[in-house]
Amino acid sequence: MVGLLRSIFRYGGVILVMGLLWKAAALALGGVILPHPEDALAALIQAMGTSLFWEHFMTSAYRATAAMALAWATAFPLGLVMGSMKRVDAVLAPFVFLTYPVPKIVLLPIFLLLLGLGDTSKIAMIALILGYQILVTTRDGVRSIHPKYFDSVRSLGGSRWDVLREVLLPAALPHGFTALRLGTGVSVAVLFFVESFATTRGLGYMIMDAWGAMDYLTMFTGILGMSIMGAALYEAANILERRACKWMFLRSKD
Repeated sequence: MVGLLRSIFRYGGVILVMGLLWKAAALALGGVILPHPEDALAALIQAMGTSLFWEHFMTSAYRATAAMALAWATAFPLGLVMGSMKRVDAVLAPFVFLTYPVPKIVLLPIFLLLLGLGDTSKIAMIALILGYQILVTTRDGVRSIHPKYFDSVRSLGGSRWDVLREVLLPAALPHGFTALRLGTGVSVAVLFFVESFATTRGLGYMIMDAWGAMDYLTMFTGILGMSIMGAALYEAANILERRACKWMFLRSKD
């Protein structure tokens, strides 16, 4: 209960400071291009009472969530294998690290051509970018395990399954979830980009459509909606990490 109150107080203080800075900037700019925060909040509350806003919101939430799930389901096991099997790593690591610095977003036109203009291409684009982060982080986390932990399990008669359960997963999960949690910001940023064109639904489309019409209140409604969605995804990843890596948080309490 005390921890919850501290979190509410801490985040409430941050929101208050950001609101004051926003208010000062709106006053300086005249409140036209940058609406006052209370006006933007009122517009958001009003929009949340309409089905159109929730259609945009849920479309974006589906794309981001599906992409994060796809990235985790593919990149985490592959990172686990690469980190624990030297032969596999020797073959795949050059491909991964050669293509890692390439900005994947430039491949979006190719994805649109191959996968169409629907959700599939957008989900695949986000999953590709986030998947690289999860893959590299998980691989490096597994490779950093000291050999003595493997020897300890094997000396007690442990099987490969025991090594996976007692050594590899406890070492890899925190790294994988950290990449997933920090990657929520990247996912939302890429989501905004891929929804800026070739679609008629999503918060990114809502923002750019309102910007083109110079409807700044609606534009900031979409921005606030995307910010709320990003914060919700971050907290969801944080909750998943706490449940999957309980031993870490029990140790931190001690």
